[in-house]
Amino acid sequence: MNTIDEYYMGEALKEAREAYDNDEIPVGAVIVGNGRIIARGHNSTELLHDVTAHAEMIAITSAAQAIGGKYLTDCILYVTLEPCVMCAGALAWAQIGRIVYGASDPKRGFSSVSEKILHPKTEVVSGVRALEAEALLKQFFEKKRK
Repeated sequence: MNTIDEYYMGEALKEAREAYDNDEIPVGAVIVGNGRIIARGHNSTELLHDVTAHAEMIAITSAAQAIGGKYLTDCILYVTLEPCVMCAGALAWAQIGRIVYGASDPKRGFSSVSEKILHPKTEVVSGVRALEAEALLKQFFEKKRK
């Protein structure tokens, strides 16, 4: 496994922990451009009363503002959970160069529908620090059930 991917996934996990602390589903994302983090995001659907306020969507908007353009072709998204179909669509429109995710989401993840949702040039890497991301999600939902 790529240690650079593990490092940046650690940064996404920090965002996920922030979401957890805010009683949001713990998903975090960072976008890297030119070897540095240009955007961060974590789920904020409860805070913003907005079903579209997923970690990826927040990070995409922030990254586009940081680079002054809508295409993220030279950027990498690190996200703790496989993006949903909505986020995958937004990532396709942004033409993100690479997606690295931790835990798979067999119920709502984009790959359960089709990987063709993404831009054809987007590279996808899965399973990076997946156990940590899964553990945080399980802990969150166990707490909610009590």
